[in-house]
Amino acid sequence: MPTTEEADERFYRDTESIAFPALSDEQLATLESLGTRRKVNRGEIIYRAGQRDVPFHLVVSGELEVFESRDGEEQILGVPGPRDFLGDIAMLTGTAVIATVRGKAEESEVLQIPAARLRRALAEIPSVSEPILSALIMRRKRLQRDREFTGLRILADRESREGHLLNDFLAKNHYPHRVIDAGSEQGRTLAQRMNLASRDLPALITPSGMPLRHPSLREVARVAGLLRPLASEDEDEILSDLAIVGAGPAGLAAAVYAASEGLNTVVLESYAPGGQAGASSLIENFFGFPTGISGGDLTYRAQLQAFRFGAKFTTPSQALSLGYSPDAEHPHFLHIEGCNAVLRAKAVIIATGADYRRLDAEGREEFEGSGVYYAATPLEAQLCGGSIAIVAGAGNSAGQAAMFVSEGARKVLLIVRGDSLTKSMSSYLSHRVETKENIEILYQTEIRRMIGRKKLESVELENTGTAARRTVQTPAVFSMIGALPCIGWLPAEIERDDKGFILTGARVARSSAWQKMNRAPGPMETSRPGVFAAGDVRSGSVKRCAAAVGEGGMAVANVHRALAEYRTR
Repeated sequence: MPTTEEADERFYRDTESIAFPALSDEQLATLESLGTRRKVNRGEIIYRAGQRDVPFHLVVSGELEVFESRDGEEQILGVPGPRDFLGDIAMLTGTAVIATVRGKAEESEVLQIPAARLRRALAEIPSVSEPILSALIMRRKRLQRDREFTGLRILADRESREGHLLNDFLAKNHYPHRVIDAGSEQGRTLAQRMNLASRDLPALITPSGMPLRHPSLREVARVAGLLRPLASEDEDEILSDLAIVGAGPAGLAAAVYAASEGLNTVVLESYAPGGQAGASSLIENFFGFPTGISGGDLTYRAQLQAFRFGAKFTTPSQALSLGYSPDAEHPHFLHIEGCNAVLRAKAVIIATGADYRRLDAEGREEFEGSGVYYAATPLEAQLCGGSIAIVAGAGNSAGQAAMFVSEGARKVLLIVRGDSLTKSMSSYLSHRVETKENIEILYQTEIRRMIGRKKLESVELENTGTAARRTVQTPAVFSMIGALPCIGWLPAEIERDDKGFILTGARVARSSAWQKMNRAPGPMETSRPGVFAAGDVRSGSVKRCAAAVGEGGMAVANVHRALAEYRTR
């Protein structure tokens, strides 16, 4: 078994050619046509850590220095020379760069390409996009593994919930950072240097060395460049072809397809791209990944793909309301938290997902997608063949899941917090569950702890009446304790089913708005023409990652049809 140091050494050695590719003469000539040359003197700063939308720089002659400033000291990260280019994935996303660059040689010459022009080239010129994009992604991965690189620093007490939230926000947005325990020697030294008392924590140490005391997520996002200004201060409107609310799998898929097909696309995300899928430690049943992929990696790649085609993201940006001006060229308008300008769009895709109620069990978050599931389909049922499976819940969905899983599992334990099924489950179904030979119902029982290494291996159950606990070996827990669609910001005109999920297609054809139209609603279209729903928020959707991706693509096809009809009209 290799040590951590040996694994890191192999990682850096194996990724060297990807992170620092040798560009061909043809690729250099292509890049030359996109930018302009400039001279750089020794010590001259090209850009500083924390700047956004910096140009792409390629060294023509001489040498530069890439470094990180930390508490008055400099950490040299690289010395690029001729044919080398600067930067990491921030060049694509427009987020804040994480290092400072200056001239090292007496005089150097660089090719400078504006950020917007580079992004267009990455979408339109495959000969340069593949090596550059692969290098930018790999460099970010290397920096995140580099123990010497700091990035943003969070100084917080070990048990601080506020500090954990800041760490979680930056981690899920894939921004390099370090958490420093305020109780450690390093933490105490840093707090003394920054003149920070315990009442000031948690604090965010910015690239300039300035601390932000008790920063909000919006403040952290501004420092990282995640919160993109969609309009200048003197603008009161933002115009787009398509506004997508939510960046889970459905929203990300819609962003990729829409932007790649030429639609001016804006994506609003309230916390971090990925949604429920982004929290899954390992998705083993997603098409094309035979060994599995983490939900965070899958959705991050999708976001980078959407960036490459020109989609604009802003995080955290919460949609507060959705309005409608039927006679306007951009009839749909959204008010956004913290933004004075109104986002106007020709079409809107609602992809805000559903917030599944989580089991309050220790360790549960570690097994999302690798032992904890929110739907029982044949794919998950296969995991339980010949084993004990656990279903938590007392409603119809829990009963149906228990019956389905019991066909392959050796035994199913149905975990019920109360003392009866008939209060919340249909009588015919509760009778079937109660008489099924390999289903055991455990009343007044709750899951207290989940245990395993890479996958779920066992759970600890507690009888709340007697306080007795026992451990059960199981590869899967099906959580059927309910879900709430994220639709509180929508107007009443957007029709929903009895559980609050958005109705679409034929189910809204008789609504008042559609009675005035000369076409039928598309399969993903809501009761308001031009507004679409995709993924978990949509009534009747299959609550699976791949299904959400498909619905995102279908929604964009519906958008094109609606826009074509609008132009004709």
